[in-house]
Amino acid sequence: MNYPDSVRFLYELGNELKSAKYDLGRMARVLEALGHPERRPGCFVHVAGTNGKGSTCAMLEAALRADGRRTGLYTSPHLRQPTERIRIDGEPVSDSLFVQAFETVRGVAEELLARGAIDLHPSYFEMVTAMGFLLFREQRVDIAVIEVGLGGRLDATNPVEPELCVITPIDFDHESFLGKDLPSIASEKAGILKPGVPAVVAHQRDEVAPVLREQAARVGCELRHTDEWCVTQLALDAGGSRFRLTGRQTIDVVCPLAGSHQVENAVTAVAALDCLGLREEAISDGIAAVRWPGRLEHIGNFVLDGAHNPAGARALASYVREFYGGRRKRLIFGAMRDKAIDEMAGALFPLFDEVIVTAPRQPRALDPASYREVVEHPKLVEAVDLPAALERVQGSPDPVFISGSLFLVAEARDLLEHKA
Repeated sequence: MNYPDSVRFLYELGNELKSAKYDLGRMARVLEALGHPERRPGCFVHVAGTNGKGSTCAMLEAALRADGRRTGLYTSPHLRQPTERIRIDGEPVSDSLFVQAFETVRGVAEELLARGAIDLHPSYFEMVTAMGFLLFREQRVDIAVIEVGLGGRLDATNPVEPELCVITPIDFDHESFLGKDLPSIASEKAGILKPGVPAVVAHQRDEVAPVLREQAARVGCELRHTDEWCVTQLALDAGGSRFRLTGRQTIDVVCPLAGSHQVENAVTAVAALDCLGLREEAISDGIAAVRWPGRLEHIGNFVLDGAHNPAGARALASYVREFYGGRRKRLIFGAMRDKAIDEMAGALFPLFDEVIVTAPRQPRALDPASYREVVEHPKLVEAVDLPAALERVQGSPDPVFISGSLFLVAEARDLLEHKA
C-alpha cells in the first residue's frame, strides 16, 4: 500500500474522538503483539493538559535535541499531513517510513481480529499511536516526547512507561467525553500519573490542584510544581518573550513563540528539562530554536492561532489587547459545533472591528449562519468557506486574525502560502 492509500485507510477509521471513551484493552493487545515498544526505560516523557500541550512538547523536544540526543516527538492533530504527528530529530517521518509502520500495525491488528483477541479494529488514533511507538523503537531514538490526544486515563498513549510526566494547565474542553466540571476533567488528565514516576505540574486553577495532589498520593508519585520557579526581567513583544527563570538553576530564556501564555509553557518545559538533568545551555538553545506553526503564527498581515476552546480564546484575546489594542483589525473565525462557541466568541468578537464567520472543511464545523443565534456583533459577516472569507479581506492593510480551530488554521496556512 502506498502513502495516499494508507492515509485514506486511516481516515476511514474515524478521528481521535472515536476512541475517546474506550478502555485500553485493545491498545494494550496491539502493543503486546508489537513487542511492547512503549516500554523502553528512560525513553519517554508523557504530556497531558488542556492548553499548551503541543507547544510544551515542542520546547521539550527542541531542548533534548540541543542536548545531543536523538529525539522522537508524537503530537496531534496535524496541520497538513499525518506524518507530522511522528517526528524524529525534529522532522516528520518520511512517507515510506510511515507506510512501513502502518503496514506492520495493520497486519498485527488484522491478525488479532482474525483470532478474536480484539473485537474492533483499532481507531485512527490508536493505529497512529502504535505506529509512533514502533518507529521510535526502530529508529533508535534516545528519548521521545509523547503528547496525550484526549484526556489521559483512557488515551491510547497511556500504556507508555515514561521517565517523566508533565501536566500543562487544565481547563474546559471536550466536556462530553471528559466531564462537565473541572475536577472531573482533571481526574481524567491525572490518569497519566504513574507509581514512582515524577510529574511536573504547571500552575493550575483552584479546583484542579487538589485533584492532582490526591491522584499523585494515591499512585505514589512525586509532584514538582512550576510555582517553584520565579520569572524575572520579563520582556514581551508581539513576536515572543525574553525572561530569566530561577529555580534549581538560573536560566535566561528567549522564547520565539508569541503570547504571555507561552511564557507559562516555557516555564513548564524548563522545569521538566531540569528534572531530566539537562544543562542550562541546551535548555536555552533548544527553546530559542523552537518552532510550532499555527500558534500566533504571522504570515504577512495575517495572524493564525489554533485557539479552539474558551481558555485558548482568552489567551488569544489577551495577546490582541496587549499588542493590537488601538488598531483596526479583523477576525476570521470558524469552529466545531461541539465547542463552547458562546464563550469563545464572547472573549474574542468584541475586540475586532469586523468578524467574518466561516466553516472549516470538517463535518463537525458550525454552519456560519448559526453564529447569529449565539452571539451579537455590529459587523458580523458570513462567508461560506475560508476562500470566500479571504477574498473579503484581500488587499486590506489591517491585521487579520484567523482562529477558532486548528482545522481552519491548517487550511489558511495552505491558502496563504500558496498565494505567496
